[in-house]
Amino acid sequence: MVVVGRVMPVLIENLFDHNRHLHKEKPFGLLLEALDDLKPNEVYFASGATPDYALWGELVSTRAMFLGATGAVLNGYSRDTPGILDLNFPTFSYGSYAQDQGPRGTVVDFRLTIKVGQVEVNPGDIIFGDIDGVCIIPSIHENEILAKATEKANGEKLVQNAIQNGMSAVEAFRTYGIM
Repeated sequence: MVVVGRVMPVLIENLFDHNRHLHKEKPFGLLLEALDDLKPNEVYFASGATPDYALWGELVSTRAMFLGATGAVLNGYSRDTPGILDLNFPTFSYGSYAQDQGPRGTVVDFRLTIKVGQVEVNPGDIIFGDIDGVCIIPSIHENEILAKATEKANGEKLVQNAIQNGMSAVEAFRTYGIM
């Protein structure tokens, strides 16, 4: 699967004894509101929780598809994998995990800047993901980054064609400076 779109960041918090009342007051926190706020060509991007439960499943994928979202990227697990695959909804996660978010986590906010490792993820940034991983392209630099990525991809195609036509790797690198 491939996903590309504008990021809609979602912040999830684990439920512990000190905040367990949040689940009783509003199961899933703002999950349903965040889901219903997805716009066409957006990608639901969830982070903040420990990887002890799934952050995404088939029902939320169905709603996201109806709204025109292009996928979901989770800094955690997903569930209902056969259903998501049947929907052909691009979903990127650590893998499958049966336990749902239910009483384990809650969405506390969305459309805010979140940090994953050393990467700041802002609403409206571009996100691209494929079998090799997921990349965030900051919207303030998107034109420059996309131009350089296109230039690199075109250069790699030149090198690939040269190698396919018999050029050695040493000569290809010497000629094009790409490998």
